[in-house]
Amino acid sequence: MAVSLLTALIALGLLHLQPQLAHWRGDGGFRRWVAQLADTSGPGRVLVAWLVPIVLCLLVIWLISLPPMADLLRLIFSLVVLLYCFGPHAYEADLEAILKAPDSSSREAAAQALSDDGEPVAWNAVAVGEAAAYAALHRRFGVLLWFFILGPAGALMYRLAQTLNHDGSLGLDSNARSFARTLAHGLDWLPAQLMVLTLALVGHWDAVIGAWRQWHQQAVPGSWLREGPGFLGAAARADIQVDIEAGDGYVEERSDVLAELRRLRSALVRALLGWLSVVAVIVLAGWMG
Repeated sequence: MAVSLLTALIALGLLHLQPQLAHWRGDGGFRRWVAQLADTSGPGRVLVAWLVPIVLCLLVIWLISLPPMADLLRLIFSLVVLLYCFGPHAYEADLEAILKAPDSSSREAAAQALSDDGEPVAWNAVAVGEAAAYAALHRRFGVLLWFFILGPAGALMYRLAQTLNHDGSLGLDSNARSFARTLAHGLDWLPAQLMVLTLALVGHWDAVIGAWRQWHQQAVPGSWLREGPGFLGAAARADIQVDIEAGDGYVEERSDVLAELRRLRSALVRALLGWLSVVAVIVLAGWMG
C-alpha cells in the first residue's frame, strides 16, 4: 500500500501542476473495443467489455513483477493507469473554470462540465454543489478508493464501469445499459458512503448525517442500484442548505453560488486529505508492525 500511496500523491501533484494531463485520457480505444462486440447484447456484452481490459491490466502487473526493479515498474504503470482513470476532465480545473468565469452565463456554461451524464446543471448553489459532489465521487474519491483496495486494476475497474454507464455513444441496448448502470452504481456505494462520513466530519455533522439517515428511511430498498447513491446528493444539499440558512440575513450573500462552491471545494479537499491521512496511518502501522 506504500507504493499505492506514493503513486496517488504523485498523480494528484501532477494534476495540480498540469491539469491538462487529465485530458490525455481518451476513450477512443475503449469505444472501438465495445463496438467490436456489437454482435453481442445484454449483460454479456457489458461484462466482456469490462472484464477483458481488467484482465489485461492484471497480466501486465504480473509481468512487471518478474524483472528486477519491479517496484519502480509497478509505480510507473500504476501512475499511468491512475492518471488515465482520473479523467476525462481535470476536476479541480473544472471548478476553477467556474470560479474564474467573467460573467454569470460563462459560469453556468462552465458548470455543465461537472455533469458526467449530460444532465444540465441549474445555476444555483444547491444544484452546483450537488453536481460538484458527484463529480468528486466519479473523478477522485471512487477511483482512489478502489485503487487503494485493488491497485491499478481496481481503479480501471471503477473507471470503465462509469464509462459504460455514462457514455451514451457506446450504443448499448437497453438491457446492457441497465446492467451497466447497476454495475457502476454498485461500485459507487462504498466510496459514496465514506464521502458522506468525511463530509460530515469536515462540514456540518448534524445536517449531513440527518440527510443521509432520512434518505435511507425514505428510499426503496435497493433503489440506489437503479438510481445511484442519492444519499450523497442529499448529504451535499443539506450541507449547503444549512450554510445558506446560517447567513447574515442578506439573501444575495446567503445564496451566493460561488461562495458556496468555494466552501464545498475546501470541504472536499479536507475530505481527500483525510482519506490520504488514513492510508498513511495504515502504511505506518504496517511498517511498525
